[in-house]
Amino acid sequence: MNKKPILICFGTRPEWLKVKPLIDLMDDTEYQLLFTGQHEDLLKDTKVDYRINISDNTNRLDSIVSDCMLQFPESDFRGVLVQGDTASAFGCALAAFNRSIKIYYLEAGLRSYNLQHPYPEEAYRQMIARISDVNFAPTEKSYDNLEDEKVSGFTYVVGNTVLDNLVDFGDSTYENFVLVTLHRRENHNLMDEWFTEINNLAKQNPNLEFILPIHPNPNVQKWKHLLTDVNVVEPMSHLDMILHIKKCKLIISDSGGIQEEGSFFNKKVIVCRHTTERPEGIETGHLYLCGNPNKLGELFGKLIENPYICKPCPYGDGKSAEKIKKILDAEEF
Repeated sequence: MNKKPILICFGTRPEWLKVKPLIDLMDDTEYQLLFTGQHEDLLKDTKVDYRINISDNTNRLDSIVSDCMLQFPESDFRGVLVQGDTASAFGCALAAFNRSIKIYYLEAGLRSYNLQHPYPEEAYRQMIARISDVNFAPTEKSYDNLEDEKVSGFTYVVGNTVLDNLVDFGDSTYENFVLVTLHRRENHNLMDEWFTEINNLAKQNPNLEFILPIHPNPNVQKWKHLLTDVNVVEPMSHLDMILHIKKCKLIISDSGGIQEEGSFFNKKVIVCRHTTERPEGIETGHLYLCGNPNKLGELFGKLIENPYICKPCPYGDGKSAEKIKKILDAEEF
């Protein structure tokens, strides 16, 4: 007898990159897809079964959560899988909870324990884990966080699925360019300071090319005129981004995914944040926190003298989807 399908929810590019390795291992009858509307270009090559239309109200976070709940499909699912820490992931998880549908949470247990860093993601990830039936933790540290919080669901350590996309890219190199990405909400009021410091680094290091794919958010775009000595390019495809991560000498970023992908390719990453929910990379020497733009120059100077590192990636081995699929098929919960 065929099992009911699992409803897999996604709407952003990071969510799609982290659910796709699992989808690729599943039969068409095992899942259905719910698109929550953030990055429309994801639908060019992907057919979805349901989609959420987000209202244009005063508070976008309110709109996302309420629309995910009100437009949630009323079908018979075996469970609902959400990934990460977006408002839409929380809205879909809460909709499933209100319908007594089992919740599978991918990338569970990441914590900064500071509700303002990152805001609002830290709150969403804590709340999703609390109501989930199965938490797929990427690391032992994430598992310990969930154990300490006494979440009621089953918890498994499986690694991070985003690394499954990287296993066929081969060894990394260290070419004479620095990759920079900045976009997070918590940095919007400091973006002019970050861009000024990054431009100063480009002036001071003419032997290095600084490449910055500019984020489309207006709070980022309005300061790009400060990047006179930086190679500002349009947003990259994921393939192009991976190739740049693989080849760069050093990374400056506030992205969560790049912390993981950079570590996989043994690149040192300056994390432009006060804290990170991925502290494993700090312990291995892959990540270096920099919460103040004024500290960027000094830290960069130290790391660029010896950018090389060769240690196992702390976030997984690139086989996470296989482990998750095996657990879902066994249904031991």
